[in-house]
Amino acid sequence: MIRHVYIAASAYLFPAHAEETAPDKASDIDQVITTASPFSKNPHDIAATVGQVTRDEILRSGGANLADVLAEVPGVTGSSFASGASRPVIRGFDSNRVRILENGVGSFDVSDVGPDHGVPIDPLSAQKVEVVRGAATLRFGSQAIGGVVNAINNRVPLELPDAPIAGEVTASYGTDANSRQGSAMADTKAGAFAFHADAFGRHTGDYDIPGGVQSNSFFQGTGFSVGSSYFFGDSRVGAAVVNYNAKYGIPSDDTFIDMKQTKGLFGSSFALNAGALTTLNVDGGYADYKHNEVDPTGNIILSTFLDKEWDARAEALFSAIGPFAESALGMQVQHKNFSARGEGGDFLFPTTTKSVAGFAFSEAELLPALRLQLGARVEHIETDGTPISNAATHLSFTPISASAGLVFRPFEALKFGLTFASAARAPGQTELFARGPHDGPGTFETGDPNLNMERANSLEATVHIHTDKVVFDGAAWGAKFNHYIFGRLTGNLCDEDGNCSMSGGDLRQLFYEQRNAAFWGLEGKTTITLAETTGGKVGGLVLADYVRATLSGAANVPRMPPYHIGGGLAWNSPRFDASFLLKYAGAQNKTSFGETPTDGFVSLDAQLAWRPLKQHPGVELSLVGRNLTDTVQRNAVSINKDEVVLPGRDVRLVARAAF
Repeated sequence: MIRHVYIAASAYLFPAHAEETAPDKASDIDQVITTASPFSKNPHDIAATVGQVTRDEILRSGGANLADVLAEVPGVTGSSFASGASRPVIRGFDSNRVRILENGVGSFDVSDVGPDHGVPIDPLSAQKVEVVRGAATLRFGSQAIGGVVNAINNRVPLELPDAPIAGEVTASYGTDANSRQGSAMADTKAGAFAFHADAFGRHTGDYDIPGGVQSNSFFQGTGFSVGSSYFFGDSRVGAAVVNYNAKYGIPSDDTFIDMKQTKGLFGSSFALNAGALTTLNVDGGYADYKHNEVDPTGNIILSTFLDKEWDARAEALFSAIGPFAESALGMQVQHKNFSARGEGGDFLFPTTTKSVAGFAFSEAELLPALRLQLGARVEHIETDGTPISNAATHLSFTPISASAGLVFRPFEALKFGLTFASAARAPGQTELFARGPHDGPGTFETGDPNLNMERANSLEATVHIHTDKVVFDGAAWGAKFNHYIFGRLTGNLCDEDGNCSMSGGDLRQLFYEQRNAAFWGLEGKTTITLAETTGGKVGGLVLADYVRATLSGAANVPRMPPYHIGGGLAWNSPRFDASFLLKYAGAQNKTSFGETPTDGFVSLDAQLAWRPLKQHPGVELSLVGRNLTDTVQRNAVSINKDEVVLPGRDVRLVARAAF
């Protein structure tokens, strides 16, 4: 569901701020990130802005998509198009500018083709989710110019388990949509082999909104995976098979989507220790994806979207070479065959996209407290498709991107970061070749095969403070885009045949165009330990973010998020937790042509958690409330915000057992 279902309260204060509420320096230093740097790092030693959501926080969010999980990370919102289709939006960047990964490998879907298309990665399968903003995204391609969301799990086991078997079982019920969901996962070993299995199921009806029900907002989903890795010395090699199935309604329409994906994943790490070359990591995957868009009776398939795609990357890690303390060199190869049938075939003809890329990342210690981080990527992309001219078209692009960052850490508890990046992005298949009606978002879209690459020159400053009582993370950033690509609504309405006028039909006319653009924003969050007793801790949280984006000529970039500000209090103890978070989303009046303003709203969330068995803290019962004020909420970044209201009051009972 969309940001209204929470699962499992952990022994921490707030979603997405657990570890920071009661700082523990040892555990913080041991926490490593994998997406922002090829080297295992404390996130506070990296110049880029990195966010993490832990397993406990994932379970608490309860949503069917990654955007739900990231709802309380400053600078991150969701497209909120449907319960099964809410793609993360980072600093106002979405779709072709935010790359979604599973263990560093592509998600293999068509969510970049339309906002009604979901991402087939269920949060219940993830151990943590990392969000990277800024220059570190260069490692993952030109489609990550706005950010990376990486769902990290153990489907291809990363290490041999210590215990003979470990796992988790969860179950929950929510009042708002009569929602039921459950999950199970287990890890075991046999000799040098590690094995993993997981499965989940969700079923929600149409959710309640203040004063009624949001029609056609249901979600049903199931999935499973099995995987194994073989360990030899400090090396490993493994694979997994993943299955995902979902059915979900389109609230602004009367159709529903029936999605299926079968995916194979491969992961390996080889300890070479050949001179400066220490490690070679090779990861990849292949997926067969299909979804049908079905009429309300369930008997007629209106459109079918197909995607057969593979992605492989290799990264070699080096120890000290010359002035560089650590370095990485890598290459990535991707191949995507997309096609659509039925009404979807009128919107976008088959396309083939191929890319080959090389990238590098290095760090040098300039002074004991000052580190330099450098990154670069060269990519060659070839795309074949058929634009509205009906002439088969072959296009090629070579985006070249680079970044430089400084990390200054004068004290253990204080870090400053400064990063400059110049990143290029090739146009996506929809931006180039869209040619007709797209019923899901209610648009008649026309791409432009003459679009140029867009380039963003950006500067970002970050600060991190970490003491026994206070943790603060803040960022100020700006980006100047040359040839920014966006979808411009003309104000005309079109019928299915493309006859457009001020009152010509039900589809909004949209053209993909380019113009220079400027973005800037602020983000911050603070957690404070207010009081400590022998029984527990009282803590507070304040968070905020703001984005402003304009096109040349003083026009506004479409569908930008409003500012957010929030705060709350919590009690934390070994057996019992209680917390609340009050958050305000501001009004968005800085809209583009053809876009309506959005009112601000207040949301109140709260939770109680009880661990009844002292010797088994993994057994937990929790009661979680979302939008307890039952306020009307519309998402400013959603293209169907005028027709769709976000969920109303929801109270969820959750049981969890981890062993």
